[in-house]
Amino acid sequence: MPAKDMSTLIANLFPCVEKLRDKLGYQVFLLATSTGIATLFLLLTNLVTSPAIAMRAQEDQLAGLAQVMPPTLYKNDILSTRQQLSVQGQQYQIFTAEAEPGVITGYVLETEAPGYAGPIRLIIGVAIDGSLIGVRVLSHSETPGLGDKIEVAKSDWIRSFDGHSLDNTSAPDWAVKKDGGSFDQFSGATITPRAIVTSVHKSLQDLSEAIQALAKPEPQETLTTAPITPTQPAERTVPTLQEASS
Repeated sequence: MPAKDMSTLIANLFPCVEKLRDKLGYQVFLLATSTGIATLFLLLTNLVTSPAIAMRAQEDQLAGLAQVMPPTLYKNDILSTRQQLSVQGQQYQIFTAEAEPGVITGYVLETEAPGYAGPIRLIIGVAIDGSLIGVRVLSHSETPGLGDKIEVAKSDWIRSFDGHSLDNTSAPDWAVKKDGGSFDQFSGATITPRAIVTSVHKSLQDLSEAIQALAKPEPQETLTTAPITPTQPAERTVPTLQEASS
């Protein structure tokens, strides 16, 4: 049916609509109705797609964790173990891998290193003995062809951290060779590898200190009392005003 005939039909069936068409209130009503329908559509779309988006995000995060913590090393829901740690302004997300409840097999840290062109997001896998399982770059803005060699797809340099620990690598060795350390730098791009080496070293130190702090038992106060016999008055434990002032 042509639009003109439809308009005529509506006008004949609902003459009040024709009278209100040019009214401001009618136009506001139409706008509000259209907005409400659009909002409802967006809400329904969000309800339908949100679970899928959340599941995809979880899959991506697990894939990132698997690069530095093989799934064969843990059986727990590792994502649910996430903890926040802040040490002297450096922020960490820490995940704990467990072979069974209470049996820890390692840790995964997510942190950032200050790169040449911006933050470099790192994910670091640490075995229970403190040695590095692996280090990977999650995102960066380093110069293509130079700093991007930190990507495992571009170079094996990032694999050079595997097996290193605070025990088998001295503090001076945690540096690029240009600075007297044991890690290679890139030709024309020293800032990027230097930042990652420094960040990985600091991450191991901060994790070690955090673990030691958790394992250290809290001192407990002990209360000793002397036996009281009918022939002896109880030992006075509260000082008198004179004793307190002396």
